[in-house]
Amino acid sequence: MAGRHATLMHVNLSTPVVSGGIGAWNKHQGKHMTAIGIYGSAGRMGRVIATIAADEGASIAGGVDAREDPVPLAHDSDVLVDFSTPAALEAHLAAAVDAGTPIVIGTTGLSATHHTLINRAAETIAVLQTGNTSLGVTLLGILVQQAAQRLGPEWDIEIVEMHHRHKVDAPSGTALLLGEAAARGRNTTLNEERVDGRAGLVGARTEGTIGFSSLRGGTVIGDHQVVFAGEGERIELGHRGEDRSIFARGAVKAAMWLAGRPAGRYGMAEVLGF
Repeated sequence: MAGRHATLMHVNLSTPVVSGGIGAWNKHQGKHMTAIGIYGSAGRMGRVIATIAADEGASIAGGVDAREDPVPLAHDSDVLVDFSTPAALEAHLAAAVDAGTPIVIGTTGLSATHHTLINRAAETIAVLQTGNTSLGVTLLGILVQQAAQRLGPEWDIEIVEMHHRHKVDAPSGTALLLGEAAARGRNTTLNEERVDGRAGLVGARTEGTIGFSSLRGGTVIGDHQVVFAGEGERIELGHRGEDRSIFARGAVKAAMWLAGRPAGRYGMAEVLGF
């Protein structure tokens, strides 16, 4: 990747940056270390990623927040990880495309316009976008898709999620990810079948719909439950996040996997080999 800058500005990380340029060399283990640039480095996820990256065999090229110039960091990184805000995504994608640097997008609350921008960027660079970087949630999504495919529309699907009191979007990105997995299993789209937060006299449930309920309170990191309700029986598939580091570790694994991949849009399932 020609034209990379020699230095980085606006580095706001809680851990030291590993020096040595792109793909720093781990002198202790004799291994190439993937240099990860963090968009949203001042946020909770950004700080945790910076803390655990070395444990996963990666280095940190640097980090910027949503108000700073994203271009230098894109040129100084092997791969980018974005946990900033939807409003900053367009500029971050443009910087990644300009530098030819792959990017993992973990920012939630994205609109259809954002997904159009992601698809456009994926024509030039490798892009992995997900509503949840947990490897456990990724596997849950695969199980949900398989269950939906085999059980059929006579089994009602309801997705219940709970997060901490400060989360601003609902349903969560993870809940939507699970809903999309269920829709794929039924060869339909979530937009066609989605029903959010029922209240009042809403009438009987329509067969084939996928319902969402969102709870907010306390310090819950993320609980998700997918209920398949049939005649006289019920299946519940779920995941509970007990430590925010699970998302950071998954993001680092995804970044290391994505570095060097050809242009295209990828998902977390591919990181697990599905």
